[in-house]
Amino acid sequence: MAQPLAITPGEPAGVGPELVIALAQQARPVPWVVVADADLLRERARALGVALRVDDHLDDPAGGPGELSVAHVPLATPSRPGSLDPANASYVQATLEEATRGCLTGRYSGLVTGPVQKSVMNDAGMAFSGHTEWLRDRSGVDDVVMLLVTDQLRVAMATTHMPLSQVAGSITSELLARRLGILLAGLRALFAIERPRVLVCGLNPHAGEGGYLGGEEIAVIEPVCEDFRVAGEDVVGPLPADTLFTPRHLTGAHAVLAMYHDQGLPVLKYAGFGRAVNVTLGLPFVRTSVDHGTALDLAGTGRADTGSLEQAVDLAARLG
Repeated sequence: MAQPLAITPGEPAGVGPELVIALAQQARPVPWVVVADADLLRERARALGVALRVDDHLDDPAGGPGELSVAHVPLATPSRPGSLDPANASYVQATLEEATRGCLTGRYSGLVTGPVQKSVMNDAGMAFSGHTEWLRDRSGVDDVVMLLVTDQLRVAMATTHMPLSQVAGSITSELLARRLGILLAGLRALFAIERPRVLVCGLNPHAGEGGYLGGEEIAVIEPVCEDFRVAGEDVVGPLPADTLFTPRHLTGAHAVLAMYHDQGLPVLKYAGFGRAVNVTLGLPFVRTSVDHGTALDLAGTGRADTGSLEQAVDLAARLG
């Protein structure tokens, strides 16, 4: 039997637990183990009026409709849908610790993460900027790249979860070269693209307008792109972000490297929200995630869309 995927539902007050329950109503082509509080899943299923049988058969996970095998991690305190409690930040972190340890030891073939509430993690005293950085540190790798994937588009981030005021100073030649290299390697290793074509965004409007609207393109981005081109890579840029995301440029491209979070992700989410998947490149295991947040306003209603979680599970199974 294939090694199972690990799934962490994320913030217990958000939609993550009920998305896992809803997706478990279907038969699955690959086995999963959900790393979560088993009683939370039972209670949430009862509240939603959904049949769910939970067991702890981790070596031979349940795979039928309405069945889940759960690696039990207890909540710190009871959780209600839509009501955040910093006391459960330690629970969220414990589920990630358990799932990551299982991936690193080979128990799991990959990790699929549900949405977490970064603010409540930090309110609890944890320096948590996101799954991407947390998994990098726990896995002991030097760096990772955040890549969002839809059927039509792949967008990677040169920088991820940081204030916009810090972005320009963070984009150094060393960082950009390292992350562009991780992106190219990931496209080859995970997506089997022999010669990836990557479009690189400029940082400033009009890609700096020859230096009149900012010098980062001339000083940093263009030299890094040229070094990769000299090495034989198909790297195009820096290009103005407002025109890069058009069919004329995107045709034939395998990925875009955006300079910061809100430069690339609004376009990708407009193109494929609810069907996009977050992939972390550079880890020693496959990790995918949903493209949305905790949706506290939908938690407990049964109206949350499982589309992104379904896509994340399917992609993790294919990449693993």
